[in-house]
Amino acid sequence: MKETGQTLPATPGKKDKSGPKGVPTRGDRSTAKIVVLGGLNMDLMIETPRLAGPGETVEGTRFYTAPGGKGGNQAVAAARLSQQKGAVQMVGRVGKDAFGEQMRRFLENEGIGTACLANDPDSASGVAAIFIDPTGENYVNAIYGANARCDGDQVKAACAALDGASVLLVQQEVPLDVTFEVMKAAREMGVTIVLDPAPARDVPDDFYDYPDIMTPNQGEAESLSGIGVVDEASAAMAAKIIRDQGTPIVIVTMGEEGAHVESEEVSLYMPAYRVKVVASVAAGDAFNGGLAVGLAEGMGLIDAARLGMAAGAWCVSKDGAQEAMGTRSQVNSLMQQLPG
Repeated sequence: MKETGQTLPATPGKKDKSGPKGVPTRGDRSTAKIVVLGGLNMDLMIETPRLAGPGETVEGTRFYTAPGGKGGNQAVAAARLSQQKGAVQMVGRVGKDAFGEQMRRFLENEGIGTACLANDPDSASGVAAIFIDPTGENYVNAIYGANARCDGDQVKAACAALDGASVLLVQQEVPLDVTFEVMKAAREMGVTIVLDPAPARDVPDDFYDYPDIMTPNQGEAESLSGIGVVDEASAAMAAKIIRDQGTPIVIVTMGEEGAHVESEEVSLYMPAYRVKVVASVAAGDAFNGGLAVGLAEGMGLIDAARLGMAAGAWCVSKDGAQEAMGTRSQVNSLMQQLPG
């Protein structure tokens, strides 16, 4: 289906729920600047033959730690693909502890701006216990710690970082009132907003009117639509229902089953790139980082989504979360393959 290059209206205001006629291209494209507001967790990775049942002990096969959190993962994915030091700015909170320092240092080593990343002396950094089974599927239990204490200071920091930005990436790991206020500011400033609706939460009224693009995975799409997403047809049906809730463009990601893109003008299934899955941790975050970079560079929606899918495929072929994100050359090499 043919894409259009029509831009979103320059004057901010409540969007028509039918969505824009084409692809979001608002913001200053010359800087390709991406702002990420979101969570940072130290991931405690446990590879195990299976999950233990109640009162049962199961011996695992491997343990390691890795910097993670949806916000941090998306920031690293975008930074490695953008190839521009300082093009990605991270907004959030970590504890004033060893995990917080390690996560900050990792971001800085990736060329990500951390001036808007606060140290919270009264809370531990967020952590996530992640169990990975032999198929690479992951099961996550998170304690958000300092992430949950984001407040007006992060709203102010994000608003400052958004000046001249192209894309805002947000999720639902920090307090929703903070995310809501930052999305409102981004709308006023003409910045394209991409929301990853994870973890699933009850959101304020009109919350979904503010993102330009929402990127639920299968489970989140089912939670938002009431439709079990098991194939192309059910993904399309769920995406249409989610669009009716306010967000003009919905991309349902389905891992190795690909993704479905739904907007006013595009209803398209996109097959996945085939790789050997090591761990599915952070695949959705890699997708969002790639999507954001594509949009910031002025790509059309489908090309930007394709970059995101290749970034996600590269990520699942490696261990870890942020450490698994691909560089532009690595992801480009994967894109030379035909998906499916």
